[in-house]
Amino acid sequence: MQQRTLGGITVSALGLGGMPMSIEGRPDEDRSIRTIHAAIDAGITLIDTADAYHRDADEVGHNEVLIAKALATYGADSSSVLVATKGGHLRPGDGSWTLNGRPDYLKEAAKASLKRLGGDAIDLYQYHRPDPEVAYEDSIGALRDLLDEGVIRMAGISNATVDQIRQANEILGGRLVSVQNQFSPAFRSSEDELRYCGENGIAFLPWSPLGGIKKAGGLGEHFTPFQEIADRHGVSPQQVCLAWELALSPTVLPIPGASRPESVQDSARASDLELSADEIGTLSGTK
Repeated sequence: MQQRTLGGITVSALGLGGMPMSIEGRPDEDRSIRTIHAAIDAGITLIDTADAYHRDADEVGHNEVLIAKALATYGADSSSVLVATKGGHLRPGDGSWTLNGRPDYLKEAAKASLKRLGGDAIDLYQYHRPDPEVAYEDSIGALRDLLDEGVIRMAGISNATVDQIRQANEILGGRLVSVQNQFSPAFRSSEDELRYCGENGIAFLPWSPLGGIKKAGGLGEHFTPFQEIADRHGVSPQQVCLAWELALSPTVLPIPGASRPESVQDSARASDLELSADEIGTLSGTK
């Protein structure tokens, strides 16, 4: 498994996104825990979650609780696993999403996430999505305070523009370690943010790196170059996609979601897939 650096900490180059294990259509708890265990067995040491990864209104933090249980029941040492969670994006329980970037709320949410995850501090806490009703500097100021208070070890942001990345890093005193934006073959509008993070040594964590829960399975059908190169290597187009993203920058850490052990095992093998410069160019649309 390739490795990358996240805030000075060495982690696997590929992470595991926990959302599919907690929202609509989720599997039973046993399969979810086996999926998390399979990820660790495959060498994955970064797990991404959020307090909003849940289905019903009365189960905020469902995915955080699930991950904590999976780590506690893993049959070997799991201390090297870094858990990243997020706050500021909420699900009322009717399938919709709302925002709350108020500093007092973010601080309360972070402390609630810490209680669910356990431990002395949250490894990485990320502001989930900007709230247009709250000044961005005020929301990021809450992350700065959480860092200073020791509630979180590292701070990141999600769904951010280049200007917001620059602003957040300034407010945090140069302590911004990650940016989590949507990026995939179907969604490339975050290329500027990916490039900026690479130039400034900030980890870029593509969410839905395979195109999302509903589209990941058909990636090779909708983007035929990925299927053609996959056939050439004898692997899945999903592996090719993740290997391509890893090749774009040494600060990229894709976090594909999974709800089956087989899926996460397939994704993990992308770390060892070497693509040629011509293949990378073809997939990037430059050749």
